[in-house]
Amino acid sequence: MNAPLPEHIRKALESVTLDDKYSLDYGRAFMSGVQALVKLPMLQRQRDALVGKNTAGFISGYRGSPLGGYDQALWKASKFLKAQNIVFQPGVNEELAATALWGTQQLGFAPKAQQKFDGVFGIWYGKGPGVDRCSDVFKHANMAGTTPWGGVIAVAGDDHVAKSSTAAHQSDHIFKACGLPVFFPTTVQDILDLGVHAFAMSRYSGVWAGMKTIQEIVESSATAMIDPERVQIRLPEDFAMPPGGVHIRWPDGALDQEARLFDYKWYAALAYIRANRLNHNVVEGPNDRFGIIASGKAFNDARQALADLGLDDDTCRRLGIRVHKAAVVWPLEAQTTREFATGLREILVVEEKRQVIEYQLKEELYNWRPDVRPGVVGKFNEVEGDFSGGEWSMPNPTANTLLRANADLSPAIIARAIAKRLKKLGLDSDTQARVDAQLAILEAKEGAMQVLEVKADRQPWFCSGCPHNTSTIVPEGSRAMAGIGCHFMATWMDRSTVGFTQMGGEGVPWVGQQPFTSEKHVFANLGDGTYFHSGLLAIRQSIAAGVNITYKVLYNDAVAMTGGQQVGERPEGHSVLQIAQSLLAEGVNKLVIVTDEPEKYAEAKVPPGVGVEHRDRLDAVQRELREITGTTAIIYDQTCATEKRRRRKRGSMVDPAVRVVINDLVCEGCGDCSVKSNCLSVEPLETEFGRKRTINQSTCNKDTSCLKGFCPSFVTVEGGKLKGKAKSKAPSPYEIGPLPEPVLPPLAGAYGIVVAGVGGTGVITIGQLLGMAAHIEGKGIVTQDAAGLAQKGGATWSHILIGQDAGAIHTTRVGMAAADLVIGCDPIVAAGKETVLRMREGRTRVALNSYSTPTAAFVKDSAWANPAEACTAEIAKAVGVQGVGSFNADAAATKLMGDSIYTNPMLLGYAWQKGWVPLGLESLLRAIELNAVAVDNNKAAFEWGRQAAHDAARVEKLFTPAQVVEFKKRDTLEHLVARRVEFLTAYQSGRYAREYQAFVERVRAAEAPLGKGGLAEAVARNLFKLMAYKDEYEVARLHT
Repeated sequence: MNAPLPEHIRKALESVTLDDKYSLDYGRAFMSGVQALVKLPMLQRQRDALVGKNTAGFISGYRGSPLGGYDQALWKASKFLKAQNIVFQPGVNEELAATALWGTQQLGFAPKAQQKFDGVFGIWYGKGPGVDRCSDVFKHANMAGTTPWGGVIAVAGDDHVAKSSTAAHQSDHIFKACGLPVFFPTTVQDILDLGVHAFAMSRYSGVWAGMKTIQEIVESSATAMIDPERVQIRLPEDFAMPPGGVHIRWPDGALDQEARLFDYKWYAALAYIRANRLNHNVVEGPNDRFGIIASGKAFNDARQALADLGLDDDTCRRLGIRVHKAAVVWPLEAQTTREFATGLREILVVEEKRQVIEYQLKEELYNWRPDVRPGVVGKFNEVEGDFSGGEWSMPNPTANTLLRANADLSPAIIARAIAKRLKKLGLDSDTQARVDAQLAILEAKEGAMQVLEVKADRQPWFCSGCPHNTSTIVPEGSRAMAGIGCHFMATWMDRSTVGFTQMGGEGVPWVGQQPFTSEKHVFANLGDGTYFHSGLLAIRQSIAAGVNITYKVLYNDAVAMTGGQQVGERPEGHSVLQIAQSLLAEGVNKLVIVTDEPEKYAEAKVPPGVGVEHRDRLDAVQRELREITGTTAIIYDQTCATEKRRRRKRGSMVDPAVRVVINDLVCEGCGDCSVKSNCLSVEPLETEFGRKRTINQSTCNKDTSCLKGFCPSFVTVEGGKLKGKAKSKAPSPYEIGPLPEPVLPPLAGAYGIVVAGVGGTGVITIGQLLGMAAHIEGKGIVTQDAAGLAQKGGATWSHILIGQDAGAIHTTRVGMAAADLVIGCDPIVAAGKETVLRMREGRTRVALNSYSTPTAAFVKDSAWANPAEACTAEIAKAVGVQGVGSFNADAAATKLMGDSIYTNPMLLGYAWQKGWVPLGLESLLRAIELNAVAVDNNKAAFEWGRQAAHDAARVEKLFTPAQVVEFKKRDTLEHLVARRVEFLTAYQSGRYAREYQAFVERVRAAEAPLGKGGLAEAVARNLFKLMAYKDEYEVARLHT
């Protein structure tokens, strides 16, 4: 730590900035895959300028995971984009955005004098379902073609495991059906390099290029080399263009376009792929007999699987294993594919979801002579005998599955498949023994996971103060149909909400149901973002069909699921009154605006006939509308709670000077406040008189729905401010004394770190800090965030892989039994299957926060018990007691720093001081500085974590437990009675208290001969409740 820093690290500490990814023209930059998609058009513009071409760029699409943050990243980089003549205009929906991209290739139809640029290149983006929606546009635009200095890339964000989707999706087949060659990058660097190739191929061949991305790639971060001249384009010399070329023109007949695409453009694209060796061998030797071909994430996982089996590149060459990377999965270029297959006995195709490469490979090899044609396996093992045909001839496909098509693949799944095939081909005894030993580790972990008892989970939930908490309630006797996005979460709450549709189909299933049921009416939930995207057509369909349905259009003024973007794709958004006018024009029979602020409509030009009601009357309004024949609508107007908090912090929204608190002496712990509010900020409070309720003021968004319980324990404080959280009078962590330098772990291969915690608490930030620190040190680094619905209080993870160089890292997630360090910011998430799967005794260390906030289960179950201690025990079981370092980081952060938000950087400091983080102190502190958020406090929290790792007992003496739910030793009967006698004396009189005491004593005496005390304790607790009845006088006394 005190040794002189290497020169390259010293320079990086001084020069690295967060803007490097956009500001640098040449050099290294740490960026995410999404940010690489922002940088890509800048690189293309620079490449064009280098050859004297004046081009521009255009980007349009519609947000959706894993590309949900692309538009925000583009807006943040607007000054860099503008300097390169790149225009970003989000689409109202995906197909209209694609149509706008088609327009960029039609600029040549105008007179030359009106053309400002030599060409316009474009990027379309959208989630997998958006690709489905765009198939008509893609077919038309791809048939029409591109310009020589234009070109278009359609970027699809696929969700293979339906983590943030209502259905798993795979865009490869849609792109193929539309005739778009499909690029599938494997890394952040690949997004830049293949992106340049995709533009060049699109320009050369006249086709649109498809680019498939998935969360594991596009939401990963890594160091990338920025250089507009890095990619050297080779134009084909073996392809003859047709007369007139392959580019867009006008006029142009439909069959002429089809012939040009089928006969020339696809083959021109193949010639480009071949000339630039986009598909190529990454491992090969002179005597290869077994081949692996893979693409995208599956390629990374296959490489990791080989490493997990102990088969490094040299070993693969010795054993005759050839590995082929298919960067363009369709159409599969024939020449390089044949070169790959030549000489092999067998080929294993590794790809996720339905087959794309496997079918093409089999077609390519079908007519080879049997003596030279390799066998091909992929999704299924071969079946001997009469059933040796394709997959549709399988007598039992499940029994013969090799690499499943459903869900996704993992290095462990692929490792087993590789081992199975290699064993059949034959390995020498030493290699087979090593492979078997590695498989035994994976199989032992899988066996342990089968019996793992998950103590709890963190189910995503509506945020505190979220309008969905109220808007999704339906009257007794009615049911609702779910919307997408946040609305979908109502399906696992007690909301009488069933069924869902694709985006834009909300409520329309009722058109097909009502003629065949005696049910008279349903409600349908619909968000304002969906309404503007396509939901208006669903309402139009219901009106046209004349069905009895009430649409509840939630206007929360933000697209909350993807980051709080404005509704309507324009700066001013889309107002309630505009939606109201639109609905009236469509012909709804009755429309009511329901809001938490009806007063703001007093001077507004509300359309005639439209009612305005307070949200407290939502039930009455819904009961009225469900009796009206035909289609009716409610616009529920309440700003998104998360966006409201952001705006209050920025000062763009008034922060009400009101707080709700609970007097726990008055509270009876009935839980009605949770029922009424559905709010996570109503938390359990364990007291001497039993479980009560408290309001977590740190997470409360001042919605005040909890007051609807009409409970006398609630006190509303107006005009007051919260006192700052009381810090202990501890010294500064820097004043306690010098700390010994930890011995940092060596980097032999990829060092795997998993940060596990609750969404919204800074888990992802810790991953980014580690990533930036590794980047500063010039190490190989990949981080990948797995969030899903975590922004709603669900579980979230950040995976970090650090190597001596980039070549040591093959994948983007820490594999099974491959974690070297787990930073457990929350014990429930850390003890869940997704985290324990990565742990391995003897390898994994765990830096654990022993405190756990209540889960959403408490909202539904007032008797919920915090499983933090059981979770800690489960973690110790997974890694061994010696592998866990645990302390109450939440209490430490609250008492020593004044805010629990510093829990995570404190845990990072703890892990670093333990010697579990392979990065230097200077680079970590510089990463905190670059993050530019509460820098001094985060550094201090890191230092407190170091102190806790060195001397936990000393640090713990400086603070007292700050846990909301504290698990204490059971009180003795004597203490229970004495405390309650004291209370009853103040409640009424000493005589009254002695009556209580005497009754308990008689029960104790009667029970004593049995050697038990449970009945007496129960009587002591419950007789007290009966005798300390809280009438209005007692409530008044307890409030004073």
